[in-house]
Amino acid sequence: MTGNFNFIGLSYKNAPLEVREKLALSDMQCKSFLSNAKNILDVQELLVLSTCNRTEIYFIGGENLNATDIIKLLCIEKGISNTDQYLPFFILNENQDETVHHLFSVAMGLESQVIGDLQISNQVKNAYQWSADASLAGPFIHRLLHTIFFTNKKVVQETSFRDGAASVSYATVELIETLTSEILNPKILVVGLGEIGTDVCKNLADAKGKNVTLCNRTFSKAEALAKECNFEVLPFENLWKKIADYDVIISSIVAEEPYFTKEKLEQQNIFTYKYFIDLSVPRSVSQQIEQIPGILVYNIDQIRNTANEALEQRIKAIPHVRQIVEESIIEFNDWTQEMIVSPTIHKLKNALEQIRTDELSRFAKQLNENDNKLVDQITKNIMQKIIKLPVLQLKAACKRGEAETLIDVLNDLFDLEKVQDKKLY
Repeated sequence: MTGNFNFIGLSYKNAPLEVREKLALSDMQCKSFLSNAKNILDVQELLVLSTCNRTEIYFIGGENLNATDIIKLLCIEKGISNTDQYLPFFILNENQDETVHHLFSVAMGLESQVIGDLQISNQVKNAYQWSADASLAGPFIHRLLHTIFFTNKKVVQETSFRDGAASVSYATVELIETLTSEILNPKILVVGLGEIGTDVCKNLADAKGKNVTLCNRTFSKAEALAKECNFEVLPFENLWKKIADYDVIISSIVAEEPYFTKEKLEQQNIFTYKYFIDLSVPRSVSQQIEQIPGILVYNIDQIRNTANEALEQRIKAIPHVRQIVEESIIEFNDWTQEMIVSPTIHKLKNALEQIRTDELSRFAKQLNENDNKLVDQITKNIMQKIIKLPVLQLKAACKRGEAETLIDVLNDLFDLEKVQDKKLY
């Protein structure tokens, strides 16, 4: 690794939604970006993380890599010609320690709009897989991401940071899971696709295995979201004809008066249990419909209370999470320091191996086959014992920040710069 680990990106903290959505990369676009970056840019390692809240690119570049080139390539991927208007929203961090801390925080959910976001772990895993598939995950990214995954596992096991649903949309999906746990292939209808209705749909898509239909006054909006989430669409004018078919109806309709009323539902001859989840303010589902046998209503206050309780627990767990993260980063930094001395260790081993094999070759003809094997094993053992102390000293020097001095001494003693790289036995 010749360059530092840097990142460039934007998030909900510094860019409005209209900017983030223009620069967000789909799964296919992430893969395409990686492929193009490999062919066009002077990049050694690259990781692309794009969610609804952030688009961030982590990289180790060569001498000719300019961060602006990365942004330009991203804009090309999105079909944007005027790059300059988006440059102010991007943050560039060229400090490796800060970049590592940032990626840890993002992957743990500490930087998410919803603290402890459950989705981010899978999103980071996908980003890593795409990077590996493109041969852009080198030793640094491999080690860093595996350390992050191990850390996340510790956070889940040792803290309450990921417990419960800490947002209304997550809590809604969790409630649906509970309500439909004993229903075979439950049918879910989402009516109204404002911000909260759309969030619920996206979380339902991530939950998988759900038979979901979308219904909205603007059909094109429902159609576009259904295509994105692989859901069905019900025209709004057919809502009352089909409502009896669904087990759970989620309503986020904007209206001054309840849209789902006891009178309207009584006309539908409903004979099965149904759950209404009302996410609207003012309410779009009349509480009176619970007078109809088999119908239950859950309103946004009930769901929000559940989410708030979970959020409080997560906030309390943050100090413990940060402690786990810091311990993992210290361990990772020890490894990165050892990476600095690994070429010297490799050259030292090669130098000693060269001396060993040269000396053995001088006496090989004077020994029989069994003696040769015995001497070969003895000299290998001697070499391993000789090299053990310098290797331990090098690793210790790394932690003290004194590795360069010891590297220079070893280079001078063994003339390591002239040692040819060869395969060790």
